[in-house]
Amino acid sequence: MAQDQTPERPRLFGQEHVRRYLETAGAEGHDWQGVKTLILFTTGSRSGEKRANPLIYGRDGDSLVVVASKGGAPSHPAWYVNLRHHPEVEAQVGAERRKLRARTATGAERQHLWGTMAAIWPAYDEYQTRTDREIPVVVLAPS
Repeated sequence: MAQDQTPERPRLFGQEHVRRYLETAGAEGHDWQGVKTLILFTTGSRSGEKRANPLIYGRDGDSLVVVASKGGAPSHPAWYVNLRHHPEVEAQVGAERRKLRARTATGAERQHLWGTMAAIWPAYDEYQTRTDREIPVVVLAPS
């Protein structure tokens, strides 16, 4: 079993994470491996269907911040492609679901937020070394 996986505490992430997070209003899944996660709901760029993804998040004032790392893969994660086409999203943090508008941080704001998010999940710095693309930092602001 993976280091973070025991019979009492199964490893969460992916669609099982989403299911359990939603079923328990975040009681299971909000706290994950020492960080906080949210469920981001986007609209499929081609399908128009609602998609849900668990993501590590940080805060910047009233906004939530997430990173489109995909573990340093050469392409962006599907959820990021979706929100670029449909920036009106929803996020569930614990039991609270909010409507938000997504935008990609740039310049000094991106640099500041990258530091914030890398402090939360240090692997982001490693992920950036694995790819030529600049990994997007996404601000989810109240709409």
